[in-house]
Amino acid sequence: MTDFLGVSESLTGRRWLGPDVEATRAAELLAQDTTLPPALCAVLARRGVTAAEAESFLEPRLADLLPDPRSIKDMQSAAARFLQAVRKRERIAVFADYDVDGGTSAALLITWLRHMGLQATIYVPDRIDEGYGPNEAAMAQLADTHDLIICVDCGTLSHDPIAAAKAADVIVLDHHLGGETLPDCVAVVNPNRQDESGDLAHLCAAAVVFLMLVEANRQMREADGTRGPDLMAMLDLVALGTVADVAPLVGVNRALVRQGLKVMARRDRIGVVALSDVSRMDSAPNSYHLGFLLGPRVNAGGRIGQADLGARLLSTDNEQEARALAERLDELNTERRDIEAAVRAAAMAQAEKRGLDAPLVWAAGEGWHPGVVGIVASRLKEATNRPAIVIGLDGDEGKGSGRSVSGVDLGASIQKLAAEGLLIKGGGHKMAAGLTVARDQLEPAMARLTELMAKQGAGDMGPADLKLDSLLMPTGATVELISDIEKAGPFGAGAPAPRFAFPDVEIRFTKRVGESHLKLTFGDGFGARIDAIAFGAYDTPLGAALESHGGARFHLAGRLEINTWGGRQSVQLRLEDAARAA
Repeated sequence: MTDFLGVSESLTGRRWLGPDVEATRAAELLAQDTTLPPALCAVLARRGVTAAEAESFLEPRLADLLPDPRSIKDMQSAAARFLQAVRKRERIAVFADYDVDGGTSAALLITWLRHMGLQATIYVPDRIDEGYGPNEAAMAQLADTHDLIICVDCGTLSHDPIAAAKAADVIVLDHHLGGETLPDCVAVVNPNRQDESGDLAHLCAAAVVFLMLVEANRQMREADGTRGPDLMAMLDLVALGTVADVAPLVGVNRALVRQGLKVMARRDRIGVVALSDVSRMDSAPNSYHLGFLLGPRVNAGGRIGQADLGARLLSTDNEQEARALAERLDELNTERRDIEAAVRAAAMAQAEKRGLDAPLVWAAGEGWHPGVVGIVASRLKEATNRPAIVIGLDGDEGKGSGRSVSGVDLGASIQKLAAEGLLIKGGGHKMAAGLTVARDQLEPAMARLTELMAKQGAGDMGPADLKLDSLLMPTGATVELISDIEKAGPFGAGAPAPRFAFPDVEIRFTKRVGESHLKLTFGDGFGARIDAIAFGAYDTPLGAALESHGGARFHLAGRLEINTWGGRQSVQLRLEDAARAA
């Protein structure tokens, strides 16, 4: 494939690739067959959308895309036992993971039960003291005081902890990869069980919980005509869980997030409103806000603070409590960023000494906070285009997280290591995993994982190519154009926003923003000017070249967004890369 604009190595070391001839032709045909703007047609064509499908794609309807909950194994029995607890006014506990998906899953159940006049207990394990998922002590304790325990975003591999809950029934609503056997409980509802088809493997736990509530409402209606709580009003929680858990925005996920954003814009959920306000959101919510403003703050409690803060915030109906929880999570998120920066610097230095060209990039350090190792693993993955593992050591054990790249199944490999006895425990899914390893098994475990990554081709990858959708001149970058493109959203994992290249432009102005960001203005020499922001780029080769441009001209690449300030809208480029123009 020909280098786009002749860029074989950009300022970030990447090759630029443009649309192929077939994609360009498909976009032209789509524009001819519809009345849609050309830029939107280009996005649709690259998604494989035809003229006949365009209308339904641009207005996805849950009525058309929502799967029958009963297509997932154990769903009917899970909903039936859940409703039995509701009818008998039993004591219900929700055992949730400490991330956003777990928090939104718990909040869905708590909100639904509150509408039915029941209060449930939320239990979120401490990341450091208890680790991920159910543990025997907590489950036994909950079983002594509850009739039903619902594990959300966890539990599929928790055979012994669930067996310890002898005095209560247990339901698992999860999406993590299942093992060869399932725990002995009422139901394990998980589209990633080994005996499932995999057609719904892209659902996050919040979506699984939502489908269980759809089935519960249906069973109530079929039994005696009772109408359950309004589930459409809960889609804001499903959207937040889906985006924050980096689930691909395809199929029903896309419809769930699209509708959920509309619900969130109504500002009905006081916990989300409080969080939006402390996050200084000044426009209608979009997937970026969910993934980069709200999500990290909900996660902050589970990472370095009190694990249940996020779930409590999302489920509270008390405005004063919501404000207090949101402010505390905002503070914790600031602390998390400081801790993350220190661990990231140490991990990158260690990984560089070990070598960044291996099939696996990994680092382990004494006392590294378990709450930030996953984020740091993401940063290593992004910097190297390799699967990455980061482990915090404490005593005789290390707890770590991993992130993978497209085409390399990390979760299955981690499970294999656990089965081989190299890990104390581990699990996850294709793109992310968690593990606990004995200190004396650290090197053998990482060596074996490196072998498994190599077998999947991870060592053959160079710097990730930068895929560009189209050329665009500054005069063509308008608010109207961005509004047209956003009709093909929401954008995110599995559905990236289109990326444009602005060729041969001149840098008019640069300024350092915060500690590490670079703001600049560029133009074409004919009066058109556009503002751009390059996050985290100031101290990189990209930032250095642009700031000391010396009048040189550049090709710039990134994604367009609407910047709202003082009630006015303008175009802004989220700059990702640049190359010197010949």
